[in-house]
Amino acid sequence: MLGSRAASEDNKVKLLSTKLKEKAERILQIITELAEESAKGKPIVVEGKKDEKTLRVLGVNGVIVTVKTGGKSFLEATAEIEKLGAQEVILLLDFDRRGREGTLRLQRNLEHSNIKINASFWRDLPALVGREIQCIESLTSYLSTLQEKTK
Repeated sequence: MLGSRAASEDNKVKLLSTKLKEKAERILQIITELAEESAKGKPIVVEGKKDEKTLRVLGVNGVIVTVKTGGKSFLEATAEIEKLGAQEVILLLDFDRRGREGTLRLQRNLEHSNIKINASFWRDLPALVGREIQCIESLTSYLSTLQEKTK
């Protein structure tokens, strides 16, 4: 009886490890897709410099626009994005309340300027991480933690 309980616990640990590994792989897949879209010339819009730095560490090399640096307003950020001449931008603000509000505001402003919005990455990432992280800058440490737990 005691042996079967230990086996059951071992199976739970393996199942959890597999789920965490799948989650890490899916997040890395999303980041790879993000890097590919960025390489095609689609600018990525993030909140701040730390978010930009995180994406650079994760291999995103294209144009990244920060909207909340140096006291920049959303209208100024919209004008900056318009000047890029991109037909489509990727919105990747944080997953907290302020990030959601900022995403909606930018979406309205940019759509008014006839710029297509891609918010799929912004929807997909929080669907995977839940409430475990609220900001883009936490992605690298979160991935490291997941990878440690699956060893």
